[in-house]
Amino acid sequence: MDLTSYAEWAVRLVNDPHPPPELIGLRDELAAVFDGTGGEEAVVARLNALLVHHPVRPQLSGHDGQRWHLHLAVSADGTADAAAGAVMGLAAVVAELGADRLGRCQEPRCLRAFLDTSSNRSRRYCSARCASRANVAAYRARRRRGQ
Repeated sequence: MDLTSYAEWAVRLVNDPHPPPELIGLRDELAAVFDGTGGEEAVVARLNALLVHHPVRPQLSGHDGQRWHLHLAVSADGTADAAAGAVMGLAAVVAELGADRLGRCQEPRCLRAFLDTSSNRSRRYCSARCASRANVAAYRARRRRGQ
């Protein structure tokens, strides 16, 4: 089961300034995971607490001509299972790649969450736009200082 799409959904939720009211609490809980306050052990403790609070319900699924594969089950309202999927996706990323792969954009006006899937753990910005904005600002600051 590839849980990356669930982790990416968690990123989108954290970055959503106006989520549905029923997901605001989850967004704030996931944002604390991305903030990384307290280091890797604190991130893991937060995720473990969220996994207890939002248990995962896997379900076999066969659709679109695909073989049987696992999905995380979706309930009628989708809220509880969306939370479980988001938490499970982030937990899988941390287990496979490490907590340092959950990041916040280093562009001071942005601070959006992102997953660092680079091969050398070098991602610092949520997008090419923010990276460019930060590079231009640094260039202009150097020119003002006469360097």
